[in-house]
Amino acid sequence: MSEITVSFRDIQAAAKRLQSVAVRTPLVYSQDLDARCQARVFYKPESLQHIGAFKFRGAYNRLAQLNSEELGLGVVAYSSGNHAQGVAYAAKLLNCPVTIVMPSDAPRIKLENTRKLGAKVQLYDRHTESREEIAAAIANETGATLVPAFDDPDIIAGQGTCGLELMEQLADYQLQASSLLSPVGGGGLLAGLSLAAKAMDPAIKVYAVEPENYDDHFRSRAAGERVRIDGTVKTRCDSLMATTPGELTWSINSQLVEDFLLVSEDEVAHAISYAFYKLKLVIEPGGAVALAALLQGRLPVQNTVVALVLSGGNIDADTFASCLQQFPNP
Repeated sequence: MSEITVSFRDIQAAAKRLQSVAVRTPLVYSQDLDARCQARVFYKPESLQHIGAFKFRGAYNRLAQLNSEELGLGVVAYSSGNHAQGVAYAAKLLNCPVTIVMPSDAPRIKLENTRKLGAKVQLYDRHTESREEIAAAIANETGATLVPAFDDPDIIAGQGTCGLELMEQLADYQLQASSLLSPVGGGGLLAGLSLAAKAMDPAIKVYAVEPENYDDHFRSRAAGERVRIDGTVKTRCDSLMATTPGELTWSINSQLVEDFLLVSEDEVAHAISYAFYKLKLVIEPGGAVALAALLQGRLPVQNTVVALVLSGGNIDADTFASCLQQFPNP
């Protein structure tokens, strides 16, 4: 069992850097969702965070620790969209040049928003080119700092502030949750949430949710080691298309996460429609998987208190409309 190298103190330090910079997103509940699940369900809509996703937290925490020379040389990152926007906005706040390597088939809204935030965007073909190699070449040529999407201690600590807030907000309700559900792609949010939640309540059980065609964490748990999947199957969940767990994130999640759950594309579409009609929220596919798992009964939660993170809301209009049309009465 490997040593966990990111601490709760790191998350607390990140929270101080993000204070008055990040949005303290609310923790809310819905009578309809409570009745549907026969439980007290609290959800944290990170869709209301800067750039519409939790990714700003980790990006700002990472960039805020660069010195003036490093900020002057700029940063480079690769992302399908939410990390791209998070890094772009953090760089804008810190007056730092930024280049983002993005797949040519990334959701249009994420491409456009990244450019609007002032980032230089370099497109690549996710099926024939390596984003890692492209970003590394840019960093070597310009001296820019490479900002990983998830496999980095400062990124994980920044994402962990979401969990720190969630646990504090549960305490404001004078409640403890028996379970916490989170989406998982590369594992940065999940690692930060797990560290924060377990530090503040060791009894809480953390569950991760993946789309069924991107089940690398599910398979890794079964194999007892990190497993790489094919990653060429189409999915609505563009933010969860990592093909293998991160090395650092897996060292944390393999120890702190209770189990990994899977949801289908249709179940994700249903959750998006449910969030719109019942919760009055716009949630992107990757941000809706934890809600999908709960609505589909993947985890027995009856008569308990459960919390979940809705991790983002950056969804193209066409995709959003198709989900609402597919499930007009969720």
